[in-house]
Amino acid sequence: MSVSRRSLVATLAFASATALPSLALAQEWPARQPIRIIVPFAAGGTSDILARTVGEKLQAALKQTVVIENKAGAGGVIGADAAAKSAPDGYTFLLGTIASHAINPALQPRMPYDAAKDFAPVILLGSISNVLLVGSTQPYRKVADIVAAAKKEPLPFASAGQGSSQHMSGEMFKLLAGAPLVHVPYKGSAPAVQDVIGGQIPMSFETATVALPHVQSGKVRALAVTSAKRSKVLPEVPTLQEAGIAGFDVASWQALYAPAGTPAAVVQRVNAEIEKILATAEVKAKMDGLGLDHAANTPEQFAAFGRNEMAKWQKVVKDGNVKPE
Repeated sequence: MSVSRRSLVATLAFASATALPSLALAQEWPARQPIRIIVPFAAGGTSDILARTVGEKLQAALKQTVVIENKAGAGGVIGADAAAKSAPDGYTFLLGTIASHAINPALQPRMPYDAAKDFAPVILLGSISNVLLVGSTQPYRKVADIVAAAKKEPLPFASAGQGSSQHMSGEMFKLLAGAPLVHVPYKGSAPAVQDVIGGQIPMSFETATVALPHVQSGKVRALAVTSAKRSKVLPEVPTLQEAGIAGFDVASWQALYAPAGTPAAVVQRVNAEIEKILATAEVKAKMDGLGLDHAANTPEQFAAFGRNEMAKWQKVVKDGNVKPE
């Protein structure tokens, strides 16, 4: 046998040997053990509610226990890192977000995981717009008023915290509108909105579901939403693109990831099962209650979306010279 023939045979044999464990794993899955979904935030928030809603239905579809494990801390980094370092056997998934897989990797110089390489994208679950809010006593009635005022003197804006999608909405606004703003980070949405209501700070960016009751009460005004399409929660409020800020598109999203190396057959199966779950009337109603929009997507489509999000926030951080705390 020639050297080249022996090399070819050896290569094929190695490929077969390495593929067999993955194939066997995919064939037996999910019978071996319970499946866990790591949520990198505390119980009770949108990510947790979404994970439990999907997990309950996935458990019934797969006939296997699905456990939700909350690993909060460091803006989602701790839970995401735990998932990245888990065995790629199809029994661990992560409820990832725009923070864990787009903003933090762009903003933090040293991350314990590589968002682009350490995960297998499974499915984009849902997204929700942020809203540009001003207090009811403020003189600003439209986005152009904010831009004009900020160009005369930089305006402070509140957010739920450094590195949040609300914060980064403000950073993108500064770049695309050419409006000088000063970020004032709060420890969560509640105190930020309360200071906007009280007049201590003129404006903020906040998620649509948090903003809605305050808009309905008249305590704040919603000038625009940050997504490319209008929010189903506040359909009468224009987008920032409609208000003249070309290219503005920010939505806070939630998604499911697996550790890199998880068998493709498992990833495809989970994607297909969750698409069925999200199409049910019961879960659609739950998603509506959370203000989340969902469009059907494959793992490949979600992977492309994720790459675009990473590139977008890397550019905002670089061009805006945004620094971590």
